[in-house]
Amino acid sequence: MACFLVPMAQAIATTIYRKHNSSSINSPEAAVLKHEIPALEKMLWGGTVMLIVDHIINGEIIFSFPFFSAFTQAGGTQIFLKELLTVGLPMSLVLTAAWAMWALVRKHPARA
Repeated sequence: MACFLVPMAQAIATTIYRKHNSSSINSPEAAVLKHEIPALEKMLWGGTVMLIVDHIINGEIIFSFPFFSAFTQAGGTQIFLKELLTVGLPMSLVLTAAWAMWALVRKHPARA
């Protein structure tokens, strides 16, 4: 119901990072990853939009206060936080790890 909030927060942070383009890069691997930040940003925003649409279709996001169906029941805050930690956080970590592996493999392709 709220798992999209974690990748959304990461997408916001990634967008801010890209726009400010930090120049404190020391290792070649970090430089490769920095160069591929726009790809991570697109993956995060695209996934966030798809999850929002999915949650609207399934009725987990409603268009009146409190906006999340979990908050309409007793114990909804615990359900909300549990979903953030058990679904949203692992989803963001796996997506970031997949992006990092993709960026590094793309920079150093296998030689036949």
